[in-house]
Amino acid sequence: MQNNVLDYLDEIIEKNPDKVAFADDTEEFSFRQTYEVCRAIGSGILSRGIRRRPVVVFMRKHPREIVTFFGVIKAGCFYVPIDEEMPEARIRLILENVQAPLLICDDETYEKAQAFDFGGEIVRYSEISASEVREDLLKDAYDKALDTDPIYIVFTSGSTGVPKGVAACHRSVLDYVEQLSETLGFNEETVFGNQTPLYFDACLKELYPTLKFGATTYLIPRSLFMMPIKLVEYMNEKKINTICWVVSALTMISAFGTFDKVKPEYLTNIAFGSEVFPIKQFKIWRETLPEASFTNLYGPTEGTGMCCFFHVDRDFEDTDVIPIGHPFKNTEILLLKDRKEAAAPGEEGEMCIRGTSVTLGYYNNPEKTGEVYIQNPLNTAYPEIIYCTGDIGKYNDRGELIFVSRKDYQIKHMGHRIELGEIEINASTVPGVKFAACIYDQAAGKIVIFYVGDPDEKEFVTALRGKLPRYMLPNVTCKLSEMPLTANGKIDKVTLKKMYEESK
Repeated sequence: MQNNVLDYLDEIIEKNPDKVAFADDTEEFSFRQTYEVCRAIGSGILSRGIRRRPVVVFMRKHPREIVTFFGVIKAGCFYVPIDEEMPEARIRLILENVQAPLLICDDETYEKAQAFDFGGEIVRYSEISASEVREDLLKDAYDKALDTDPIYIVFTSGSTGVPKGVAACHRSVLDYVEQLSETLGFNEETVFGNQTPLYFDACLKELYPTLKFGATTYLIPRSLFMMPIKLVEYMNEKKINTICWVVSALTMISAFGTFDKVKPEYLTNIAFGSEVFPIKQFKIWRETLPEASFTNLYGPTEGTGMCCFFHVDRDFEDTDVIPIGHPFKNTEILLLKDRKEAAAPGEEGEMCIRGTSVTLGYYNNPEKTGEVYIQNPLNTAYPEIIYCTGDIGKYNDRGELIFVSRKDYQIKHMGHRIELGEIEINASTVPGVKFAACIYDQAAGKIVIFYVGDPDEKEFVTALRGKLPRYMLPNVTCKLSEMPLTANGKIDKVTLKKMYEESK
């Protein structure tokens, strides 16, 4: 039984040392190279007297960055990824929070790193990766490590504008890799196409299963996600057969007629999550790849990534929502009312996660940790921390879990409780509409909808009148040429709110 995620690497190096593990358009790392370089980096960290501390990794998305993560883990430390895409003010808040003794950068980010007023040492990848391997230090760090030690800190958005660092431990990541791999059927023939930035926990779905099975991960250039035809051509060139993407990335391909020109020739395993998949777009994917498997995944960063799954096994109507199904093994989803009692059968409740997947909490932030990592109210006999997601769910008549809404997407409008997601789902069924997203102007009491598509605003509103009751009709309609997306590829509602405020 593994106690450290790099046990996977130690095992696979004996089986497939020369196979490509991680690659992009400029460089590829075999498992042997990954093993050797991460040991050198780990030795370089340990020789500086750094143990069980956060180490910041500030590098461009590249296989070298992944190997640096592993080097930090080898040292018995935990990595904190930051990226050039992040606003400088956000980076400064992260550095202030973690108080790391070391920052590893590459030649491209070195100059910017110097401007951060970082209190620790800044070292280039080229230098630390050339460190002498210290077997004694590496062995001592490994022997003293526990599976409850942190492995990374990933920062999420905070409601106050201050980012929150989610700390996860080896045991939760190991459990996640095992459950996800069994659920999606990964093996040594798996070729992943990575979509997300490496500073998001979503990349866990590729990084560690690659080590476990001796698979291969290609880091797809971000620019290709704005050029869907070239993106699919790239996937065919690399023979990518497995993707785990946010819904917006998939919709961007299907909504613009890409499959009329080129189809993914090798893609057989498609997992998606983070957003509700509009059925109209999902049908295009399923009709294009009828032999492929499709799996809806659900889970927050605080639950070590995904914790629920649903293998799509039937057809759905355009206004349906694909279930999130059932929790992974070793995980339970509690539906709670007011975080005090269980919801009745068929009743909506806040989805709260129980089990190994619950992370350690927010780093150096006990106040925010205590707000959502709480004692299980259904268990008063012994300490048991659960994570309250802020997501509302319910079970359908098949016993499948359904995502209803974010708590903050539920509004009270004209005396009615409304799910903004329901408006978005109906809007996405309007012919010619590619993306749709809603926000709510609380002060003015107005539902605002943004969309990308062929209909003009008058045609769009007319179509919505045939799909929604009067009290759910948007008060403001905005047609966009393109939908703003976050770095992770999800619809950026923060930007939409800013656009709306500026237009008033």
